Amino acid sequence: MNKERSILIEKVANIEAYDFEEVKAELFAYQIKYNKLFADFYENFSNKSASVYLPISAFKSHKIWTGDATPSIYFESSGTTSSVNSKHYLQDLQHYLTNCRKGFAHHYGEVNSYCILALLPHYSERQHSSLVAMVSDLVNASSYSESGFYLYNHAELYNQLLHCKSQNIPTILFGVSFALLDFAEAYNIDFPALTIMETGGMKGRRKEITRQELHQQICTSFGTSYVHSEYGMTELLSQSYSKGDGLFYPSPTMQVEVTEISDPLSKEKYGKTGLLNITDLANIDSCAFIATEDLGIAYADGSFRVEGRLDHSDVRGCNLMVGDV
Repeated sequence: MNKERSILIEKVANIEAYDFEEVKAELFAYQIKYNKLFADFYENFSNKSASVYLPISAFKSHKIWTGDATPSIYFESSGTTSSVNSKHYLQDLQHYLTNCRKGFAHHYGEVNSYCILALLPHYSERQHSSLVAMVSDLVNASSYSESGFYLYNHAELYNQLLHCKSQNIPTILFGVSFALLDFAEAYNIDFPALTIMETGGMKGRRKEITRQELHQQICTSFGTSYVHSEYGMTELLSQSYSKGDGLFYPSPTMQVEVTEISDPLSKEKYGKTGLLNITDLANIDSCAFIATEDLGIAYADGSFRVEGRLDHSDVRGCNLMVGDV
């Protein structure tokens, strides 16, 4: 098993040199072999030729684990005080961080060329946030000493943004939605070159609004034309990014498929709304095949849109805004 895992780790780390579908099939066979819960779930389906995705809610009720090694760390969703949070166990934190950094570079170039600022209150105050772990690594990888985290000290962030603007420093501001809105209501800064990376997460702190409304308010305050978005969650080790038009493009280790709402084994046509199912090759030690509770549309080029959640779904910490539907 260790040899099989090592081979998969190498292929996933260099996925662009391999055929995605072949690696996906290898990983599926590996997880059916060494993940009893996933194997038992798979056996419930008579149609073994269909793509099978584990419901994301299983991360709340079970320890999702492939193999017999001992996890070294786990990520936990934020949820609410009354909710049951998801836990995602990892064997190797560096595997996650390396994958995140490569995914970021695929979309934006090497991180060391940016100043990375983070406005992630609540997330930054938690010990097991996958988002904070990712952004912390990006901050550490930046070549700019100005990079860093901000909680509720908006005045300091404002001054730092002014400094980056005056010095023409390429800057990316990662921000949770409610915190970006809080900042936008208190400050205005004309910084057109700033890349704002909205990470979702209203978390019941404010009235939920559409992504279009959210981005319009942020653009007005920051003087930008677009707001970028990151689509990620505790149960995934890869991310997708949108550069301002609501169209997300997955990192190389991630693939999105949409299935019919009434039949999760039937693939929906491109351009039609259905349930988002995700293959995340980086989830080697948990489960790489996840049925989310998000509604969306997939396109032939691999991109996708998120249009909301199923009505019965719990509000997750990394949830997206209510779709414009």
